[in-house]
Amino acid sequence: MKPLVSIIMGSTSDLPIMEKACKLLDEMQVPFEVNALSAHRTPDAVEEFARTAKERGIKVIIAGAGMAAALPGVIAASTTLPVIGVPIKGMLDGLDAMLSIIQMPPGIPVATVGVNGAQNAAILAVEMMALSDVDLAQRLAAYKGGLRVKIEKANEELAGLKYNFKTN
Repeated sequence: MKPLVSIIMGSTSDLPIMEKACKLLDEMQVPFEVNALSAHRTPDAVEEFARTAKERGIKVIIAGAGMAAALPGVIAASTTLPVIGVPIKGMLDGLDAMLSIIQMPPGIPVATVGVNGAQNAAILAVEMMALSDVDLAQRLAAYKGGLRVKIEKANEELAGLKYNFKTN
């Protein structure tokens, strides 16, 4: 099994956040790889990873980073693959990371999800790949249908709550 998505994080301290992407991709039956690479501590390895990802069969890269958050942009600078940045909450509640990721220069785009939004990054990666994969598109549709059912069930439970002044 060859990975289609690569999940990269600046260090393993980011794993509790990035694991949400792993779980979603696993649920969607999308082969993926997970690595720790640092734009500041292992810049040569990051560049080599980015330059060779496409030839290894990777379709989308999800890169999580906190604080200076250079990792997604550095990867995007060395590949033509879509890169999805996940700003990780750090010193300034993730605002510093988010601003670092969204402030990319023209020609080096990085899609960006919300702070700690690794699950949404994985969903976005699946949506991209589902454009050319009918089976994956069906699994994605079933997943999204499950989200609807979950909210409908929650609303039914809320309807059962009894309060003296509750009107619904």
